[in-house]
Amino acid sequence: MHIPDGFLSSPVAVASWAASAGAIGYAARRAGHELGDRQVPLMGVAGAFIFAAQMLNFPVAGGTSGHLLGGALAAIVLGPWQGALVLTAVLGVQALLFQDGGLLALGANVLNMAVVGVLTAWLTYRAGRALLGNGRTASLVSTFVAAWLSVVVSSLLAAVELALSGAYAADVVLTAMGAVHLPIGLGEGLITTAVIAFVAATRPDLLTLQPAR
Repeated sequence: MHIPDGFLSSPVAVASWAASAGAIGYAARRAGHELGDRQVPLMGVAGAFIFAAQMLNFPVAGGTSGHLLGGALAAIVLGPWQGALVLTAVLGVQALLFQDGGLLALGANVLNMAVVGVLTAWLTYRAGRALLGNGRTASLVSTFVAAWLSVVVSSLLAAVELALSGAYAADVVLTAMGAVHLPIGLGEGLITTAVIAFVAATRPDLLTLQPAR
């Protein structure tokens, strides 16, 4: 799902950088007030796992790629603000060291995956728990839907940015990105649900570290 350099117009790239910088700055302030001693090492572990998962790329037509996002996993385990920071760190390392995406497009990639992806997952998960209850099944169903939707929404936002940049026609890129990331989202949903189920069975205390709001 990374957008490489050269696909975004200058106005879209600058606007994406501004939006993502503002959002991550806000997330950093919120996380600074909420971080506890146990969350800091957990953020490192989560970041390492998501980094490895994001290295598994699925080719997408038109110069983009799709992969496991990790936004739902980060949001559910860490909370939305810490999750956004972890995803931003992962994306930054990938852009700087592995040329996955690019520096000019990093603002858009952070906005799509670390901001919108994580917040979509968090809000969907919280809505699912509110509707379905606090049981194990409700938690896993909410996790699956949150992970799937986070990938789909992030991919569609990337498609909008490409269309606004004039890289592709809107109907073409929206259809292509949506069609490819619908099944990728299902895969992410299954993997994220399996991870959360494992954590809930072995270390349920880790799922109570994030703020409830």
